[in-house]
Amino acid sequence: MPEEGVPQSPQPDLLTTPEIVLLSSIFVSQGVSKIRLTGGEPTVRRDILPLMQQIGALRSHGLRELCLTTNGLNLARKLDSMVEAGLTGVNLSLDTLDPWQFQIMTRRKGFDAVIKSIDKILHMNKLGAGIKLKINCVVMRGVNEREIIPFVEMGRDKDIEVRFIEYMPFDGNKWSQGKMLSYKEMLDIIRQKYPTLRKVADHKNDTSKTYEIPGFVGKMGFITSMTHNFCGTCNRLRITSDGNLKICLFGNAEVSLRDILRKSNSNQPIDEQAFEAMKQIEMGRKQGLGDAHSPLGSSSNERELLEVIGMAVSRKKEKHAGMGELENMKNRPMILIGDRYYRGPEALFRNTGDRPAGRSQKIPLNLLPFKPPSSYARLYSSKATPAQMNNIDSEMGKSSTNNASDSTPSQAHKLTHLTQSGDAHMVSISSKQPTKRTAVAVCSVHFSNKIAIPLIRDNRAKKGDVLGVARIAGIMAAKRTSDLIPLCHPIAITHVNIDLQISHEDGSGTEPSSPAPSTSIPWSGTGQGDGYKWPSSIPESVPCNGFGSVEVTATVSCDGKTGVEMEALTAASTAALTIYDMCKAVDKGMRVEGLRVVRKEGGKSGTWIEGHHNSEK
Repeated sequence: MPEEGVPQSPQPDLLTTPEIVLLSSIFVSQGVSKIRLTGGEPTVRRDILPLMQQIGALRSHGLRELCLTTNGLNLARKLDSMVEAGLTGVNLSLDTLDPWQFQIMTRRKGFDAVIKSIDKILHMNKLGAGIKLKINCVVMRGVNEREIIPFVEMGRDKDIEVRFIEYMPFDGNKWSQGKMLSYKEMLDIIRQKYPTLRKVADHKNDTSKTYEIPGFVGKMGFITSMTHNFCGTCNRLRITSDGNLKICLFGNAEVSLRDILRKSNSNQPIDEQAFEAMKQIEMGRKQGLGDAHSPLGSSSNERELLEVIGMAVSRKKEKHAGMGELENMKNRPMILIGDRYYRGPEALFRNTGDRPAGRSQKIPLNLLPFKPPSSYARLYSSKATPAQMNNIDSEMGKSSTNNASDSTPSQAHKLTHLTQSGDAHMVSISSKQPTKRTAVAVCSVHFSNKIAIPLIRDNRAKKGDVLGVARIAGIMAAKRTSDLIPLCHPIAITHVNIDLQISHEDGSGTEPSSPAPSTSIPWSGTGQGDGYKWPSSIPESVPCNGFGSVEVTATVSCDGKTGVEMEALTAASTAALTIYDMCKAVDKGMRVEGLRVVRKEGGKSGTWIEGHHNSEK
């Protein structure tokens, strides 16, 4: 709990018991076998026992583990009922074994109650309860590192796994790198007294590195989020008490599942009465007796939930940010039960395709398909002023002149997609040799007021994570280019990278001469899709109101017979249009400008860079 406390969320913003059970059942239906109730402090919920009983009933549908993370203060008196409900594991948070230090760190008494909970679990296990007990200890330099050995020695004759956690930055915990004790340092401290400490084989998706001391009953683990992240094998998803899906504990991007779930109840919280009505409607629908257009019932939006979850999971990063970055990122305090500042979108992803009325089949979340609309009815046009048209004609003439030396007169003006009779056709590439090809396209979204940039930067836009959604939209668009451009070949893309940079917002009325620094490495000419800092600037004829912009860079790569310029252009433009869509409520005067290819590699023509007139062949 941050020292200054946290604001409490209005009760209607929090998930109700039926909503938690509904979400749990959906996840279990998709193969999730372990559910952990955490917090905050889950034992303070008045409905914790009935909630656990209803979730525990999902064991007949594939749930294998029902676990609890708790501070242990209220656990002992509820433990018997929890075990009857299906409790299989307890992670107990305890950072000190000193009663006085406990009172200082937690700002309350209660050490004896925590020890009582530990002893009761151990006693119940002797009677066959089979509760996996783990103690989570966050180690902080200068605070409790001297207690590492006493914690280790708890496992001498007790079946306890003590897990030492590297100190991690969250809002309100006054994190500093100097207080962070790495797991290597913890190992050194333990080995000084117990040199026989040895590694134990970990399971596939473990988040901790497990060790043991020969002769000890218990074990110890190390959660190394700061020095050795385990993101590549992490299979955890988190749902906050206000219904937001959080893919990574260190990420500030959240997706609201609550709002989608409540669509089946006229956007109102689903209480017990509504839940029972939904179950009756679902039973009637299965029997062919229900009204398919009834507002209640979960089947109609279950697939939408799965699609949103699948989209969110598919954008999970290979690893979270490192030290020097994490402490500067906005993120919930661990205790927070829902803050308007972190409010998720009403619906982050939308699919315009038809949704089945029946219960969806078991679909791996990261394999849910994108279903495009059945037709594209809108026609798009870009208009240029006469002066701009003259400039374009002039540039076209220069281009034709420059290329004339490399081509015959007939080739210089020939459009390859047209036959001799002028009919459009797809160009044959069967005779071409596959090469590594890369294209980089850029554009920018300029804002006409000062509202949009802070909302994007602080992730407070009504529709959610603007840059995160735009990035996914760009990647999806690159993969669907051949469905949009009639004569474009389907290509097996090997890499797509969408880089979004928020440019200046100082109100000076001038655009930077180059994009904001990219986190990608400079282009090395490998054709593997590495980030590229392009040499470009906004034309002087384009006014800038000084309210900021988002610079979009799309890099697409493939090993194929034709280039990926169209894929890069489609990705960049779709990412920009997504930003426009998500911000149009606060800025009607946005401009999407400067869409162009700035670099291409591979193929017969070699490398081309905007502003350079020579090619490398």
